[in-house]
Amino acid sequence: MLTVASAAAAASGADVGAKLRVGAVQLNATEDVEANLETADRLARQAVRDGAALVVLPEKWTVLGRGEVMQDRAQTLDGEAVRWARALAREHHIDLIAGSFVHRRAGSAKTANTSLHVGPDGEILASYDKLHMFDVEVDGTRYTESEHEQPGESVVVTTVGANPQTDQGHLLGMSICYDLRFPELYRALSERGAEILAVPSAFTLATTRDHWETLLRARAIENQCFVIAANQIGPHPPGNRSGGRSMIVDPWGIPLAVAPDCETAIVADLDFALLADVRARLPALTHRRAPGLYAAAQSSGRPAP
Repeated sequence: MLTVASAAAAASGADVGAKLRVGAVQLNATEDVEANLETADRLARQAVRDGAALVVLPEKWTVLGRGEVMQDRAQTLDGEAVRWARALAREHHIDLIAGSFVHRRAGSAKTANTSLHVGPDGEILASYDKLHMFDVEVDGTRYTESEHEQPGESVVVTTVGANPQTDQGHLLGMSICYDLRFPELYRALSERGAEILAVPSAFTLATTRDHWETLLRARAIENQCFVIAANQIGPHPPGNRSGGRSMIVDPWGIPLAVAPDCETAIVADLDFALLADVRARLPALTHRRAPGLYAAAQSSGRPAP
């Protein structure tokens, strides 16, 4: 099932000359939910003080550790984490992509890995459940997200930075961490009009070191979008590590801001005149052939009969 959040409907005709200051929060979440909330609050407010009107938190900023502990400390949409996110967005009149949290849903034995877009009025404007489960082995450590989590079924685009006078804003495509390795998701987001791609993450230390920047810049270049990637950093129980290097990338693939190796918040200005110029001068998105042609090409080394 592919859907576009209803909040995106008013975004066509947005002012391409506008700029939007955005922030990415980099933190070290553990199994201590209260401490994680305090850190998220401090760093999100730091980004707001630096002028960010859109702030992105990392994946599982509420709790990150052993699978059974995350399940035990999962929260609902009425829980403390979402109440905080709604209050912060309302207080500062910002758009907040509340990273992702371990989401307990009624009637489901498994949790979801859910990212929320909270608007400047504190209302939840979009919800996205991570599509791709991190069932892999990295540096001898086996990760099995599907043991506890249920994957989502929807592609979600929402509107941020809306002008109160015109209701115009900019379209943002939602994703989470391991999704970054699946370019077909980001192409689906760009086809639905996304100008910004949010990537809240907890990339491992090894994959941050070797793949993170390459993948972020590739997704920005091939979809001609801004990318806001907020990553976790440091150790998490029972001995895993995230690599940091949170990053904001422009549509030409140039990093506008990169976080140092500590808990922090970074900000950068997204210039939508630049985005329009890149898409006009190198209109690769308009040069795609019919999707069926690519499917046929994958099935055989020869043209389909």
